Amino acid sequence: MLAAPARINAQPQWPDRPIRLIVPFGAGGAIDTLSRTVAGKFPEVTGGQTLVVENRPGAGGTIAGAFAAGQRPDGLTLMMADVGANSIGKLLYPTLTYDPIQSFSPIVHLVNLPGALIAHPDVRERTMPEIIEAAKARPDGFVFSSAGNGNGSHLFMELFLKRAGIRMVHVPYRSGAEMVTALVRGDAQFGFPTVSSALSMIRDGKARAVGVSTPGGTPVLPGIPAVDTVLPGFNCAVWHGIVAPAGIDPGLAERINQVFNSIIAMPDVQSRIFESQAGRVVGGTPADFAAHIRRDYETWAPIITEGNIRAN
Repeated sequence: MLAAPARINAQPQWPDRPIRLIVPFGAGGAIDTLSRTVAGKFPEVTGGQTLVVENRPGAGGTIAGAFAAGQRPDGLTLMMADVGANSIGKLLYPTLTYDPIQSFSPIVHLVNLPGALIAHPDVRERTMPEIIEAAKARPDGFVFSSAGNGNGSHLFMELFLKRAGIRMVHVPYRSGAEMVTALVRGDAQFGFPTVSSALSMIRDGKARAVGVSTPGGTPVLPGIPAVDTVLPGFNCAVWHGIVAPAGIDPGLAERINQVFNSIIAMPDVQSRIFESQAGRVVGGTPADFAAHIRRDYETWAPIITEGNIRAN
C-alpha cells in the first residue's frame, strides 16, 4: 500500500528520454503529416524531449501494427493508430499474427478526417437522391474507384451503397493517386476519398463534390450536404490517434494522454490540421478512444464480412 503512491507519482516524469512513434504508412501521406506535426510540438510540452517518427509502411498498416504490438508497454514506443492496423485488420488479413484491438491500449483520439463523395463532371445526376434513383433504375450501371480492397475509400462507398440500397461496380487501384486518376479519366463515375485528397481535384473542376461523410459537412466544402441529410445515421471518417502496446500502466497512459491532448489543443496545430487535411481535432480520454474504436469496428465488420472483402 505504501509503494503504490510512489509508483503513481513516478509516472508523470514521462518522458525522460526520446520516444519512438511508429507510423503505419510511408512519408508524405496524411498520417505521416499528422505525425510530424505532433512530433514538432512534442518538445514544447515535455521539457525538450523528442518524438521520433518511424515509418513502417506495408500491408495496409499491419506491418507496423505487428511490430508495435510486440514492443514493451513502457511508454517508449507508441503508434499512430489507423483503422486497418488497430481495428479491422484481422478481418481484411485473416492470417494476421496479432489482434488489432486486443494487442493495444488506446491512449488518445487525435483527429477525424471526413470523406467526400465525388462524381466525374460528366455525371448528369447532381445530387445524392438523383444518384440513388439512377442507380436503382440501372443496377451496376455505375463504376466507382477506390485505393484498394478494404481501403477507407472502398469501405465508405460500400457503406453508402448498403444504406442507399443500391449497387455499383467496384474497381480497386493500388493507390489513392491511381484511384483519382481513374475518376478524372472517366474510367469511374464515383469515388469516396478523404476531403483533403479530393480538394484540389474539386477546385480544378476535375471532379464534383456530392456529399460529405460526417454530419454537418465541412467548411472546406461550403454548400455540400452531409450524407446523413439523405441517409440518416451515416457517419464515418478516417481517424487517427495514439495507442501503446497492451498492458501499459494506467497512470502512465494518463500522463501520455495529457501530453498529446496538450499538443492538439494548440491553436496553430489545430489550424494546420484543418488547412492541410480538413481534419477535426477530437482529444479526450483513453476510454473515449477505446469506445470510438469499438463503435468503428461495429460499423465496418458487417460491411467487410457480408461483402467478403479481403485486402489486396
